[in-house]
Amino acid sequence: MIPWLTTQDPFPPLASALCEPNGLLAAGADLSPQRLVAAYRRGIFPWFNPGEPILWWSPDPRMVLFPAELKVSRSLQKTLRRHAYGIRVDQAFREVMQGCAEPRDGHKGTWISPQMIAAYSELHRQGYAHSVETWIDGKLLGGLYGIALGRMFYGESMFSRERDASKIAFVHLVRQLARWGFGMIDCQMKTAHLASLGAREIARTEFGATLAELVNFPAMTGPWQFDHDLAE
Repeated sequence: MIPWLTTQDPFPPLASALCEPNGLLAAGADLSPQRLVAAYRRGIFPWFNPGEPILWWSPDPRMVLFPAELKVSRSLQKTLRRHAYGIRVDQAFREVMQGCAEPRDGHKGTWISPQMIAAYSELHRQGYAHSVETWIDGKLLGGLYGIALGRMFYGESMFSRERDASKIAFVHLVRQLARWGFGMIDCQMKTAHLASLGAREIARTEFGATLAELVNFPAMTGPWQFDHDLAE
């Protein structure tokens, strides 16, 4: 059994998370900015479908990307060199979330509900949540969003309406985070897509130890501006 949290309850120890389903830690509470920031500082994130209670997770192992380990395929390198796109940051946060919520791969929708969009849009307003956007011919065709605390970035979701559009945004994000001295990007759960970009799994204990160091650096709240933006 997992605990049911009220809005006043702290999160339980990460070691109490279930093995099956992997990482399920607690249910309940709320999606207030204070609760979300407290969760991310400990390596906990919300993930639930519409109609379900709020569910909190801390999987073991954890999929992460260390910026120095980014892999860029030859075909993606060619796309990046062509510069037939513009990169914008924190200019269309809600639209990026809505793009990530669009149906994909034959599914009707995703876990990114209006409730989640409202909660993370407030985090964006407060400077914690950020979007990286790929624009082509004046249209938003891909991007991603996530949370930054200290020198730690938590990737949440990405979308593409054109081939490689999300990967373009991701590569620019990782390279910029490396320039800023960010030490790790949380990718949450293992996927072949993320693995192809250099992400790998580490134990939750290693993730937590690294996280504890990185989140205590001075905050870099938004809106962000990349050193080498390719704004149209």
